[in-house]
Amino acid sequence: MGFISSLLGNLNYFTIFILMLLESTVIPVPSELVVSPAAYHAASGNLNIWLVILFATIGADCGATINYIAGYYLGRPIIYKFANSKFGHLCMLNQSKVEKSEKYFYDHGMVATITGRLIPGIRHLISIPAGLSKMKFWQFILYTTLGAGVWNCILAALGWYLHSIVPEDQLEDKIMEYGEYIKVVICTLVAIAFVYYVGKYVWNKRKKQA
Repeated sequence: MGFISSLLGNLNYFTIFILMLLESTVIPVPSELVVSPAAYHAASGNLNIWLVILFATIGADCGATINYIAGYYLGRPIIYKFANSKFGHLCMLNQSKVEKSEKYFYDHGMVATITGRLIPGIRHLISIPAGLSKMKFWQFILYTTLGAGVWNCILAALGWYLHSIVPEDQLEDKIMEYGEYIKVVICTLVAIAFVYYVGKYVWNKRKKQA
């Protein structure tokens, strides 16, 4: 964790890429404490906000691809074995979390690769069931880029906004505070969208049967 702490304390485009790559695998790196502080510094003129979002998204894509490849080639038994190992537990991973991400993916279909990137606890694992299901790579990388890009834009907007109202020594606390509000809003919107599309599907099915 000392290595990660040193990267968090020295945010530049390369460290943003590395941290977001790790965050999208199984390493517990909170993306809120990467993209939002980087955007905060971009508001000061030290970084470019668009490059922050770009490198964060590329890093997320690369990390997600590692999970996708693991799921695609290793298969469920080995993934579960790793999740239940000591190293897996150090990464705050367990079989239950992997199963939760699988259920979300199979319940929501390929679009879960987009929406799953916005949901805490699923975001960094959603690529594994995509690999397990042998999802086409071009679809996987397209949806992952869209989901990660939206999430990074939200975090960047938060960091940019906080620059005008919060001193740097209070930044981390405010990011975590506002981050909880953002998660609630996103989860609510995803739930509403899911209910809407399921309702629409059921309605259309009944209409055809009638």
